[in-house]
Amino acid sequence: MKRVVITGMGVISPIANDVEQFYQSLISGTLGISQLTKFNIDDSKVSLAAEVKDFDPSLYGMEKSDIRRIDIYCQYALAAVWQAVAQSNITGNIDPNRFGVYMASGIGGIETFIQEHNKLIEKGSRRVSPFFVTKLIINMASGESAIRHNAKGPCLPVVTACASSSHAIGEAYRAIAHGYADAIIAGGAEAAINPLSMAGFANSMALSRETDPESGSIPFDLRRSGFVMGEGAGAVILEELEHAKNRGANIYCEVTGYGNTCDAYHVTAPDPSGEQSARAIEDAVIQSGWDKKSTLYINAHGTSTPLNDKTETMAVKRVFGEKTAKEKIVMSSTKSMTGHMLGAAGAVEAIASALALINGVVPPTIGYTTPDPECDLDYVPNTARKLDISTALSISLGFGGHNACLAFSKYTED
Repeated sequence: MKRVVITGMGVISPIANDVEQFYQSLISGTLGISQLTKFNIDDSKVSLAAEVKDFDPSLYGMEKSDIRRIDIYCQYALAAVWQAVAQSNITGNIDPNRFGVYMASGIGGIETFIQEHNKLIEKGSRRVSPFFVTKLIINMASGESAIRHNAKGPCLPVVTACASSSHAIGEAYRAIAHGYADAIIAGGAEAAINPLSMAGFANSMALSRETDPESGSIPFDLRRSGFVMGEGAGAVILEELEHAKNRGANIYCEVTGYGNTCDAYHVTAPDPSGEQSARAIEDAVIQSGWDKKSTLYINAHGTSTPLNDKTETMAVKRVFGEKTAKEKIVMSSTKSMTGHMLGAAGAVEAIASALALINGVVPPTIGYTTPDPECDLDYVPNTARKLDISTALSISLGFGGHNACLAFSKYTED
């Protein structure tokens, strides 16, 4: 197994559109949730969303002609990828045949689907855009990224609902570790804040119906009632260690573990036993070589739904035991700030985990006021915490029972 490191990162999110400001927003507890502005909410059951603000695709190498033919989810993806590639300085420093792309999405170009369906109904089939199919399909975030950055190696989309981009990073990690590529752009993007998506999630009882932004996404709090829809993208450059060292790359941290399991239980509800999510966590932890004497940081899936948060807490206890979980585990949910970015969540939260390792400050779970007896771990309530950690986990759980856990460690020469 070859060692795999992160040499570049990029973020488009409800709290910032670059990595440095994203981390500053996280540790300062910036709330990215507000009243929904993208459409009229008079007929909507929900009024809150975590929208990307001040996004300008021209800042990330996209021309007007690109914007016309690329769905907004893919624009977010390309922006995050552009940042990660620039930060890594990998352009021109890798064999294109050994350079891949694994970009995920849970839903893909649904905004395009809605717009073009409306054209079909209102104006007829001849008015449907010739770019309809290529704007819609989920593989285009990977395909467009590969075209722009001359990545001719393995190129895949990953679709596992809310676990999509964690699986993309995990599978990319395995591909590099087993020698199939020297570097892979990995991550995910989502842009599903529209009337159709919101109605579907709301009618399935997944979304919070709170009207106060500060009470919308409150993971692990007794008052939690559903998640708040977010959007954006995250991307990392995963690179084989010796390749990164040979070209003098800046190494941010190391990817040291990955777990991938399925509940095989229900299309939306997690298995209440937490058995398979625990197994994904355990696989990642064992691979990471975590020193049990040290504190471990977990960036939780933490959706602010009644079922997820108590089941995830149970899964963590199942892996580490009650005593160790309470004494050695520090766990927070950045969804309290970003909302739930669906297929982008795992990548953005992986970046949050890496930044916590690098900077020694873990982000808080904001909005936490009322403890839940069934969620009784240390969730870093409301205020970021200085913490010298050597290992961090990022957990993602998706509809369909998909479970993913990524492990990151401080980079050392050993």
